[in-house]
Amino acid sequence: MRKFLIACLFLVGLGFALFNFKGLAARGEFESIVLDFRESVPATEIAANVNLLAEKYNLDPRLNSEFSAADNVYIAKGDRNTIKELKKLGFGKLTEFIEPNYIYQAFDVPNDPEYNKQWNLRSINIESAWDETKGSGVTVAVIDTGIALAPDLKNTKFVKGYDFVNDRIEAYDDSGHGTHVAGTIAQSTNNNFGVAGIAYEASLMPLKVLGAGGGGTVADIAEAIRYAADNGADVINMSLGGAGESKLMAEAIDYAYDKGVVIVAAAGNANQNAAAYPARYPRVIGVAALDSAGVKAPYSNFGAGVDISAPGGSEAGLILQNTIDPQTGDYIFAGYQGTSMAAPHVAGVAALVKASGIKEPDEVLNVLQQSSRAVKEDPLNHFGAGHLDAAAAVKLALKGQITFRDFFRWLRDNGYLNPRFWMDGGTVMLLPKLAMVLGSYLLAWFLRNYLPFWSWSLTSGLVAGSSGLFFLRGFYIFDLPQWPFRVMGSSIPELGSAVQGSSMLNPIFASVVIPLVLVVLFLGHKQWKWVAIGSALGVASCLAVSAVVSPSVMLLGEGIVARSFLVVNALLCFGLAYLASKGEVRTA
Repeated sequence: MRKFLIACLFLVGLGFALFNFKGLAARGEFESIVLDFRESVPATEIAANVNLLAEKYNLDPRLNSEFSAADNVYIAKGDRNTIKELKKLGFGKLTEFIEPNYIYQAFDVPNDPEYNKQWNLRSINIESAWDETKGSGVTVAVIDTGIALAPDLKNTKFVKGYDFVNDRIEAYDDSGHGTHVAGTIAQSTNNNFGVAGIAYEASLMPLKVLGAGGGGTVADIAEAIRYAADNGADVINMSLGGAGESKLMAEAIDYAYDKGVVIVAAAGNANQNAAAYPARYPRVIGVAALDSAGVKAPYSNFGAGVDISAPGGSEAGLILQNTIDPQTGDYIFAGYQGTSMAAPHVAGVAALVKASGIKEPDEVLNVLQQSSRAVKEDPLNHFGAGHLDAAAAVKLALKGQITFRDFFRWLRDNGYLNPRFWMDGGTVMLLPKLAMVLGSYLLAWFLRNYLPFWSWSLTSGLVAGSSGLFFLRGFYIFDLPQWPFRVMGSSIPELGSAVQGSSMLNPIFASVVIPLVLVVLFLGHKQWKWVAIGSALGVASCLAVSAVVSPSVMLLGEGIVARSFLVVNALLCFGLAYLASKGEVRTA
């Protein structure tokens, strides 16, 4: 009964924490709201309600653009209180939804010195991919700040786009961000001028949704997605994002996806354990950034929502393309860094994959992920499936359609069904964790004359001290925080660094301190004393194995000092368990 109550309290506490976590879906800034009237509501009734909102509530609703009439999408000034009031007044029955018109931002482009070598293209093996295809016949929509006709885009093919910010056909770039992104995808190549692009025989569709300041609304972005899908885009790149989940955006993404469009978005530049929206949506390929050394760029988001990684640059090496200077309007070659730069690498390679015969979005994603260079030790999902590899992707695409057998083979050889994925790193280090658990039981066996060996209390302490529920550490669930799973999947020594996701042990937790506190608190309790004693033995095992496998301790480094610290504290924990259990009668 006691075990059942403890389990219930644990689940209630976890549920409360997750329920009260708003995540990115409820965060974000906005200055207007979206009202999507139901198609079943007559036009006369919609017009009457729009007039009512304007005259009685001073909201002045209007169609977002000339394309909004088909879906009855209206925009009005308002805040979260406005949304609540409108729902109370019954407008929720007339609408599909009423939601914030969030403002997404182009991810910050640091003002760093120009770097004049395209290491990024070589790092994805683009030269070998060009032997097979250069993207001819594929159209890539660049949903961004627009595209300027820079000199090194002279030979690049364009199709008609649209400026959703100013409601006009010409999607001029007044920032430089969109032009830089477009250059990575399809900069004119082999023209004896400037730099190269990935799918340089593909066509670009400029769709402006971000103003000169880098901001744009969900309504504009959603309409641009639908426009791209309706006007022949094969791939969409969105090097933008922010907080705030939007049903309007999700509907637009589903609409484009169902029409066969591959949708790529940047994960974000906040170094947070979650991709931003729209990369966070399930049908969007979220892209994290690598630096020139092939490791996670320091700014790149990671964790849930990241599907693959690609070059994004850093101070050690920027992504160079031809763009405009937003201050003067002059054309320049500039080096930028950010996940905004990483996403178009994936969009460009997706165009090459589509040109190679793979058409469906899920199959394109499978090709990109199966052909990526996997990273064995990636506990926090810095890289998704791995590093983008253009040559391997095109080669795999040319083999034909991806079958379940192909995907299963990849899972067996490189993914979760491969024992090496778990034993050599993967989401968790299986063998060291098992060694910690077995080691804690071995230490208990040494003291078996004193311990209730098979009691739940001792076992709970042994597991908590040695490994925790380690298999939970790799769980990534849409729009939920990962830290509760890391905490549940951590042993006592790992709790000091579980929330921030560090692999280095906190010296306070990775010592005899916590077991000593538990023994002092519970030594006089009939059952809980065995939890405390078990935790001391579990911590002893965890520290001993860590000293051999990964002696990494904050402030102490990874050398002999850290190793000695772990060994000494492992011995102290074992001694503490021995003293606490000495003279006890073996009871269940």
